[in-house]
Amino acid sequence: MKRTIYYNFIIGYFIVCVFAILFVYYWVTPEIREQQTDEFAADLHKQAYSLANAYGPSYYDISESEYDYTRDLRVLTYSTDTSIFLTNIDGKILYASNYNYVGRQIENFSSYFDTNSYVIGDCNGILKHDHMSVIIPIVNTYKTYGYVIVNKDFSSIEETVVTLTRNVYLAAFIVIVISLILMLILHFTVRRPLKNITRAAKEYAKGNLDYDGLKIKSKNEIGELAQYLNVMSEEFKNLDERQKRFIANVSHDFRSPLTSIKGYLEAMLDGTIPPEMSEKYIRIVLSETERLTKLTSSLLTLNTWDVNGATLDIQEFDCVRMVRHTLLTFEGQCNKKKVSFDVTLGAKSYMVMADQTKIQQVVYNLIDNAIKFSNQNSKIYVSIQDVNDKVFISIKDTGMGIPKDSVNKIWDRFYKSDSSRGKDKAGTGLGLSIVKEVISSHNENINVVSTEGVGTEFTFSLTKSKKSILS
Repeated sequence: MKRTIYYNFIIGYFIVCVFAILFVYYWVTPEIREQQTDEFAADLHKQAYSLANAYGPSYYDISESEYDYTRDLRVLTYSTDTSIFLTNIDGKILYASNYNYVGRQIENFSSYFDTNSYVIGDCNGILKHDHMSVIIPIVNTYKTYGYVIVNKDFSSIEETVVTLTRNVYLAAFIVIVISLILMLILHFTVRRPLKNITRAAKEYAKGNLDYDGLKIKSKNEIGELAQYLNVMSEEFKNLDERQKRFIANVSHDFRSPLTSIKGYLEAMLDGTIPPEMSEKYIRIVLSETERLTKLTSSLLTLNTWDVNGATLDIQEFDCVRMVRHTLLTFEGQCNKKKVSFDVTLGAKSYMVMADQTKIQQVVYNLIDNAIKFSNQNSKIYVSIQDVNDKVFISIKDTGMGIPKDSVNKIWDRFYKSDSSRGKDKAGTGLGLSIVKEVISSHNENINVVSTEGVGTEFTFSLTKSKKSILS
């Protein structure tokens, strides 16, 4: 079975939990026991030293004293939860907080305490069960007269250790439960949406762009990812449709002139077209081949920009001079159709920073379109104006206009509205696509305003050169 990141995370989580429990059991618990034992021993030492210092000066005659030490010891044990013995140097209990121990002899007294700071046991059978015992000598003028032995029930120490250990385990359990809850939250808020995204990605990879199982409404990063994935699928669907339409248009635009060329050549070969009329039809064939050459060139240009982006040769030039020069190239077409230009300039010269060759191609394509779709004896209005650091070039015709539902499609490659296809049989449908690519590559904008039966206006912007702005 394939081990996913999620299952690796689960396995890692449980391994960490097991190690945490083992760590608490084998390290934390012994540390707690040792720390508590040392703290209890230190408290008993303090108590024993205090008693030894209190009774030391008068201890030389304690065995013959009539003072009731037992009463003092009993009062002290109530507040400290301990039992106290005062013994002679041989281990005989002279006074004790409990009368029952008075007079008892601690066997092997010298060896019981050995060299340890405390011992755990029953004081060689004196006590009923194990206690922690601390012994401090009672000394006066460098002479040991007896010992103070302070005992504390070891079960109370164990109870404290157990209580603290239980609290540690409880805290660990709470942490584990909280982490499990967090894991469940992550499961429903992260893993399940990610699985849905993965499933959707697999469907899209298979080509099923109509898959609609990706419905994540959260507004976090995962929801944003799902939203972009849905947008991507829509874009792929549109791309697929555009590709199909592109292939259909390419086929149509290549097939039409090829069919004409083939038909005319066959007619000339089989004698349908007499020799004296061959020149006319050879010119038609040449025209069709020029159209194919232009179409191929435009396709290669757009394909190069798709792969590498448009390579720009940015330089300073006078856009007014460039526009005027471009207008002169259309003199023959204008005379043939009786179309004139009405040019409006905000200044005699506008210096801009752009790729002059490509901008000239933009102006050429826009004017070429305007002439094609203008009526006989009409005007084309060309305007060059500046606003702040931008120069705006506008080309407006008074022709048939573009249908409202087609305005947003005119930038698509090979797109021709029905009316324009009938009107412009020689067009490639790539002119405006090239215009859009060039303007976008300059990080500028181009807008179109069109009304059917009134005309169409294209306006694009260029950035002024620094010299022009400063002047």
